[in-house]
Amino acid sequence: MKNPRDIILKPVITEKTSDFMAENKYVFEVDKKANKTEVKQAIEEIFGVKVAKVNVIKMPAKPKTYGRYSGYTRSWKKAIITLTADSKTNELYEA
Repeated sequence: MKNPRDIILKPVITEKTSDFMAENKYVFEVDKKANKTEVKQAIEEIFGVKVAKVNVIKMPAKPKTYGRYSGYTRSWKKAIITLTADSKTNELYEA
């Protein structure tokens, strides 16, 4: 297995993901090659919580224009982690 810190890259913090926290859901940017099982094991090892469910979404590259220059943003993968009801989340994003 890969190093868990190589799988979980960074948290995604937006208004929508802040609303997810009330439902015990957290959103992270993960490695593009990681699967659900690897993400679940990495979250449980890094943060010491129990994961109930993992949803993985591939975010496509989008076209962007800046003046006369055009190109694409990078594509990336995000994971929505649902924790069990008995998991203690001492602000999962702060760790």
